[in-house]
Amino acid sequence: MNTSLSWIKAYVPDLDVTAQEYTDAMTLSGTKVEGFEELDADLEKIVIGQIDKIEKHPDADKLVVCQVNVGSETVQIVTGAKNVFEGAKVPVVLDGGRVAGGHEPGQRVAGGIKIKKGKLRGVESYGMMCSIEELGSDTNMYPEAPENGIYIFPEDAEVGADAIKALGRDDVVFEYEITSNRVDCYSVVGIAREAAATFGKKFCPPVVTETGNDEDVNDYVKVTVENTELCPRYCARVVKNIKIGPSPEWMQRRLASVGIRPINNLVDITNYVMEEYGQPMHAYDLDTIVDRHIVVKNAQDGEKFITLDGQEREMDKDVLMICDGEKAIGIAGIMGGENSMITDDVKTMLFEAACFDGVNIRKSSKRVGLRTDASGKFEKGLDPNNAKAAIDRACQLIEEMGAGEVVGGTVDVYSKVKEPVRVPFDADKINAMLGTDLSEEQMLAYFEKIDLGYDPETKEVIAPTFRHDLFRIADLAEEVARFYGYDNIPTTLPSGEATAGKLSFKLRIEQIARDIAEFCGFSEGMSYSFESPKVFDKLLIPADSELRRTVDIMNPLGEDYSVMRTVSLNGMLTSLATNYNRRNKNVRLYELGNIYLPKQLPLTELPEERMQFTLGMYGDGDFFTMKGVVEEFFEKIGMKQRETYDPNAGKPYLHPGRQANIIYDGKVVGYLGEVHPEVADTYGIGERAYVAVIDMPEILEYATFDRKYEGIAKYPAVSRDISMVVPKEILVGQIEDVIAAKGGKYLESFALFDLYEGAQIKDGYKSVAYTIVFRAKDRTLEEADVSASMEKILKALEEMGIELRK
Repeated sequence: MNTSLSWIKAYVPDLDVTAQEYTDAMTLSGTKVEGFEELDADLEKIVIGQIDKIEKHPDADKLVVCQVNVGSETVQIVTGAKNVFEGAKVPVVLDGGRVAGGHEPGQRVAGGIKIKKGKLRGVESYGMMCSIEELGSDTNMYPEAPENGIYIFPEDAEVGADAIKALGRDDVVFEYEITSNRVDCYSVVGIAREAAATFGKKFCPPVVTETGNDEDVNDYVKVTVENTELCPRYCARVVKNIKIGPSPEWMQRRLASVGIRPINNLVDITNYVMEEYGQPMHAYDLDTIVDRHIVVKNAQDGEKFITLDGQEREMDKDVLMICDGEKAIGIAGIMGGENSMITDDVKTMLFEAACFDGVNIRKSSKRVGLRTDASGKFEKGLDPNNAKAAIDRACQLIEEMGAGEVVGGTVDVYSKVKEPVRVPFDADKINAMLGTDLSEEQMLAYFEKIDLGYDPETKEVIAPTFRHDLFRIADLAEEVARFYGYDNIPTTLPSGEATAGKLSFKLRIEQIARDIAEFCGFSEGMSYSFESPKVFDKLLIPADSELRRTVDIMNPLGEDYSVMRTVSLNGMLTSLATNYNRRNKNVRLYELGNIYLPKQLPLTELPEERMQFTLGMYGDGDFFTMKGVVEEFFEKIGMKQRETYDPNAGKPYLHPGRQANIIYDGKVVGYLGEVHPEVADTYGIGERAYVAVIDMPEILEYATFDRKYEGIAKYPAVSRDISMVVPKEILVGQIEDVIAAKGGKYLESFALFDLYEGAQIKDGYKSVAYTIVFRAKDRTLEEADVSASMEKILKALEEMGIELRK
């Protein structure tokens, strides 16, 4: 966003600051000025001169000698320009003055070029007549200037006056960095309002009066808005008896100062109002509009449309179009169509000022590959209440400039009126936020400067609809701070009640998982949550498995990253394979990451995200090593009950005889086992690999950090060793279940101390030996106490087909 200082002063007449003062103050008050350009930089001692006499150069056919009246004197200047004539009024740089550059556009020289008196082919020359390029501009900004030659002033220009001032070059152009929530500052009026508040000056916005003859605009045009969500407001006015011509000099200069090339009065008025009010406008030739009926509706998929730039573009159903009774005549908020463009023959014109949905304009602009100044403003989200004032301003300028006759009235389709936002106001809270001690009156004075109202009965600040950034008391505090001055806010220490920070219960459990894994030699890894559908084949997962019901990514990086994972093993096995192929020995990795389980497909709500604690290793260690890590983790998080293992886990990616579900309190909380040889081979792991996966949400309900102290035992323990011959199909875990169930209240602990299979044991059996410890807390146990418990244990074991080893 650019503005010139002179344009700002038109609405803040008392503003009297230097460019640097303006830059510093505006930046501190929240309207950041990126930089400024002084248009008269390197332009010195340049006045308007009138050529009184022209003579041929005695020694050069292409040069002429001019006598130029510069007001205070007549000077002789030698020139080669072909467009000079007696009586012409031209810019003259006097001896010792400076020009910005050479004859070619953009040929500026740092520090300018100093002009000195001298001789040209033997004839004295005491200055130089200037082209517009030498004054630091070009014919785009001054279309009346010749392509090659000296700039000629109008006949009424004052001889001897400052030529730079007459050209409007005694100005400064500021460049701003406007944040997207301050749409009002994408206009000169908005910037001027901020400048007036910053410098404490009176703000005098343009006085807009609704003009028009006694006719009714509804007799000329009808407007229908089919999609009011994308077009909340559409205003249309009609101008007849159009007279196209140049716009006045003051308008041309203002447009030129912000980089807009003047074209003609109609185009310049729409550009001027867009810059002044921040409201893009468009003009249509009413005679080209079929049935004189404007319809705002969505395009059809594949619809072709030729825009003003002559390019054919393809639309889709999400692009909003401006149409007449038969065809599309413009892309809403972006560009009009070639079929309704304004030509020199236009007689009756339709003015459009509308408000379109900013998100839709941004997406449509990207889809059709066309971004314009209008779309750049619309996509910020404009104030619909600004449209009527802008179109009235444009019609007012048309009448003032004699460009046409405005038809009375406005067609205004406004589906849902946008109301001002009311924000509760509390001066004490604002002072507490800022660390200031300002009165309520001071704060309200700041609000008044920027057109914020106040309702004393409800104690609410009323934010006008052009302020899209005011919703809560913190926003009001920011307004107070920026006009009170950030540099005036005293330094204060923060106040409040200090509390000790800590991790949530879930995060503490996850941290313990990391600690246990790392204590056991595992290193943390991280893998992508999105992966390829081919992963399920690599893991031998059946085609009808629920694990294949995945969340598909709408914009994947490629097929290998197209679905959200439902099982965490692919990333782990890929990492193990990478380490194996790089000849790393004894690798142990762990990962804490989510899997994503859709509740139904297609998705109607977010999928369930479940944290998985995944461990993987190869090299030193086996199934029981992994089992020990899992049990150590459970012990550390307070899961005191004994976990059990079900070998019928049914995981296709694990070895069928070396896998188990981990069961705690009757619930499956995870699984572990050796990776299936076929899966290991698919991933390129050349030795046995082991994995364990713990479902963290399942264990959270069992985990606890409550610890109960028990004193040191006062009475001795009694231990019994038993050696058994056990059928091979009976698991040690089943034996331990019997000991725990039948051991009675005095049972303290039990431990496996021997496991043997060999020639001394009959086929189909194994030898298992346990130490069982009994202890009472209140007395020394007698033989009868222990024997009773042992008999129950042995009887239960015999019922399972287990024999005591003789």
